Amino acid sequence: MGLISLVVSDLALSFMWIWSGVLVNILVFGVLGFSRKDTTGEIVGYIFSAISMFVFAFLQKLTRGGHYNPVAALASGFSGGFRSFIFTVVVRIPTEVIGSILAVKNIIHIFPEIGEGPKLNVVIHHGALTEGILTFFILLISLGLARKIPGSFFMKTWISSIAKLTLHVLGADLTGGCMNPAAVMGWAYARGEHITKEHLLVYWLGPVVATLLAVWFFNIVFKPLTQEQEKPKAKSE
Repeated sequence: MGLISLVVSDLALSFMWIWSGVLVNILVFGVLGFSRKDTTGEIVGYIFSAISMFVFAFLQKLTRGGHYNPVAALASGFSGGFRSFIFTVVVRIPTEVIGSILAVKNIIHIFPEIGEGPKLNVVIHHGALTEGILTFFILLISLGLARKIPGSFFMKTWISSIAKLTLHVLGADLTGGCMNPAAVMGWAYARGEHITKEHLLVYWLGPVVATLLAVWFFNIVFKPLTQEQEKPKAKSE
């Protein structure tokens, strides 16, 4: 029952994550009337995106490990052992992809004027390297916050949100700065480009390889917490 609940959570969170990005854009550039070329509009958009990340961090905590991003699920599965890794690859990641595709199809049906999702603006190997590097660093930060840095849920989520937004801005003009293969898959599927070499290499191979490298690197460089370290960490949370 626990595994079924986890899969349902992945499906729901993936669906909601795609919708959250669209609703933020509608709120900032539609309801509030900011221009997409206006710096103020971008800042307001980032503020609402940070708020959205707080909401999803709370939902992940509430669902006890639900994910909307395959790289986060893969990192968790890889750290959890062989059975957890296989379950993540065979069940959880496809579920997150399905949730993203359903969300995009639903969005396009309701808002036909909505954009077509992230686009690659550089050559394929440059794009794959960009998405890989961004994914590598955000996972190192996430792993560090989860295992090494004591502090409140609010502070950890704040650090994670700022890091994600910063890395997104750095990669936005190149690949979209996505770091989420399922989200990109949803939009690519709607365009019929989900099986192209460009999509598979840049938005899947790059982040997946970076995920495995990040988990391996973190486990090599940083030793697991001892029982004495775990106790004060648990109290702080």
